[in-house]
Amino acid sequence: MEAAVTVAVIIFLIIAGMFLIHRLRMQHDERIRAFHYSDALPGIRRRTRKSPRATAPNGPPADSTRREHREGSR
Repeated sequence: MEAAVTVAVIIFLIIAGMFLIHRLRMQHDERIRAFHYSDALPGIRRRTRKSPRATAPNGPPADSTRREHREGSR
């Protein structure tokens, strides 16, 4: 009798675990559908992993020119 109860409890726990995993996967899939990140913004290209990193042009950094522009407008 004890063995049957133990087996029944184990089977119940396995079924409950399967149900929980199924529910979590459904929630995850819904979240992925709701927040779709496949397209980049217009004008911004995604870099592929195979290409080397782009080197900075030989000139003043863009940040310093922006700072000068802001200071000059005051």
